[in-house]
Amino acid sequence: MDPINITVVGGAGIVGREFLKILDERQLPVGRLRLLATSRSAGKQVEFRGNTITIEETTEGSFDGKDDIVFLSASGSASKLYAPIAAEKGALVIDDSSAFRMDETVPLVIPEINAADLAWHQGIISQPNCTTTPMALALFPIHQVNPLKRIVVATYQAVAGAGAAAIEGLKTETAAALEGRHEPSGTQKKEIAFNAVPQVDDFSDDGYTKEELKMANETRKIFHAPELAISATCVRIPAMFGHSAAIWAEFERPIDPRAARTLIDQTEAVTVIDDPEHERYPTPLDAAGKDQVFVGRIRQDLSNPGGLTLWAVTDSIRKGAATNVAQLIEACDSRGLIKRKG
Repeated sequence: MDPINITVVGGAGIVGREFLKILDERQLPVGRLRLLATSRSAGKQVEFRGNTITIEETTEGSFDGKDDIVFLSASGSASKLYAPIAAEKGALVIDDSSAFRMDETVPLVIPEINAADLAWHQGIISQPNCTTTPMALALFPIHQVNPLKRIVVATYQAVAGAGAAAIEGLKTETAAALEGRHEPSGTQKKEIAFNAVPQVDDFSDDGYTKEELKMANETRKIFHAPELAISATCVRIPAMFGHSAAIWAEFERPIDPRAARTLIDQTEAVTVIDDPEHERYPTPLDAAGKDQVFVGRIRQDLSNPGGLTLWAVTDSIRKGAATNVAQLIEACDSRGLIKRKG
């Protein structure tokens, strides 16, 4: 792979920093690297491959036509503003926000599932929400041979999904609670220490949160299955890293848990840890710092003879975000979709 000029918008954030680490781990050749952020973070310095990079403030004039890839790891409003500008300047934009996920002209891609959709991009590629990715990867191997009819899922999401401030908020609240004090940090909808909050993102008129609707709509788009029935409940828990999901899945035909386990375990992106006899199953700590989705507790759904129940966990900052971006870059490069500026 030839060197790639990369600009990261949100370079001071938790996902942006992890992305730099993953570039190194995967040995992606980088030409020019720029880190952009809000005025609050401008001027901070980051080390990358022996070089010191000063973070610059993001403006509409930040995109000079020399970027091969622009990775947007910022708010949806920032993505809506800057993504079209960067794409117009000739960059291939990969966006981590929800701004373009349901845009019919923008592919929404998990490389292990629907990399072929990259071919019809028009300058912007979107990647899924950090809870959609592990569920999709866990179920897709079965869906390929036995199509899904219905999914019910409940998530248990670490605070890292809300950013670095939320991690610090959990630390502060936990320390206060251990001293008998309640000091909400304001980083979550409710106090999170020693608690579980059944609200991630804002509520919609139908009573679902936007996070729950993202999981449903994004999975349908990625699977090319517009009729797939999905209902989600998303819960924030007081864990630092790692999102977990309890999944109930119904398929067109009944499937034996052993056959399902074999199909899932054949997928490179998924590792099965499922040994009830020895009490082996994955937890968020098992996934921390790793790129796989870990799946366990695969069993027959006793309430539905055509269904399975399973448990999936992943590091939401890595495969749920930064690693998927690196893989998208690799997939685009292998398909000749990156126009290098030299």
